[in-house]
Amino acid sequence: MDFEFSDDDRAIQQAAREFLQEQSPLTRCREVLESPQPYSQPLWKELAKQGWLGTAIPESYGGSGTGHLALALIAEEIGRALAPVPFASSVYLASEAILLAGSEEQKKRWLPRLASGESIGCFAVVEGAGQNGTESVAAAFEGGKAKGTKSPVIDGDVADVAIALFRSDAGLTLAIVELDAPGVKRTALKSIDPSRSIARVEFDGATADVLGAPGKGGELAERVLDRAAVLLAFEQIGGAARAHDIARQYSLDRYAFGRQIGSFQAIKHKLADLWVDVELARSNAYYGAWALSSDAPELAVAACLARSSACRAFDRCGSEMIQIHGGIGYTWEHDAHLFYRRAKLLSVALGSPAAWNDRLITRLGQSA
Repeated sequence: MDFEFSDDDRAIQQAAREFLQEQSPLTRCREVLESPQPYSQPLWKELAKQGWLGTAIPESYGGSGTGHLALALIAEEIGRALAPVPFASSVYLASEAILLAGSEEQKKRWLPRLASGESIGCFAVVEGAGQNGTESVAAAFEGGKAKGTKSPVIDGDVADVAIALFRSDAGLTLAIVELDAPGVKRTALKSIDPSRSIARVEFDGATADVLGAPGKGGELAERVLDRAAVLLAFEQIGGAARAHDIARQYSLDRYAFGRQIGSFQAIKHKLADLWVDVELARSNAYYGAWALSSDAPELAVAACLARSSACRAFDRCGSEMIQIHGGIGYTWEHDAHLFYRRAKLLSVALGSPAAWNDRLITRLGQSA
């Protein structure tokens, strides 16, 4: 089992970091957060030009076929830049769902469009705040038509296509729904992180195309979420590591009582604890990346470990970054709240950390 990335993968990561430093400074995130625009369209177009949207999509379907390991490292840089784009929804969720369960016709139709950025995808599973998993699904699918409501759906207001979970006569079923078609109503919702939009999506007789086998949607949704959990963990680690770096640098630059505040034990120990959180999350994410790239059976457990530890790392780094900066960290003008907001949003993007912890316990028991 090899936990190290290749030189080629690292080169891709370095190129991604340099690109995002130029194209997506934190001012880009703030610009979207403080404006009506739901995401940065210019940045999205640039990411498409780089080929990042199709990193894990085979060349035969319009992607680059570079693989999930390279995508994981790009995800880390997306998180580090707090890029205000629907990357996770379209790449980790919609594209992965079609790759995993789509028919040849569905793959040929949708994957090239997702890889080029022509279309944006989202994943619609939950039907209310606090709901996780598949137990609460009430939206129905019958005769090729979808009815019901999904909320909240991250990037649901800007996506062109949704991979949604419905109840049917055969059981839970995943289906592809075009969101610009008749029978679909979308309403933008307020979010703790306005640089990433969320929406309520209502289906009223919208045409839907079954993805995978009817009645197997619950199992497929779990598999898609596992794959996305690993990739999103890298995004969270990127954000956590940068929050830690900024806080550490501030502790070296800021003086109080004639000393760097980083020389005080209260700050020193806090930064050390945060570093441990980030590196533990990174170790678990590496394990998840190996399992994802090799389609190993360990992915079910590895995804839970990556998700839980990444949520903890980013949440703590985002919160403590504000504390280390003191009064200035609480102001609107400072960037600390950008990291705090993104950490809170991503911690519930695929279900709460508590739900993933429960899933981990269950899966460990099943594998014992």
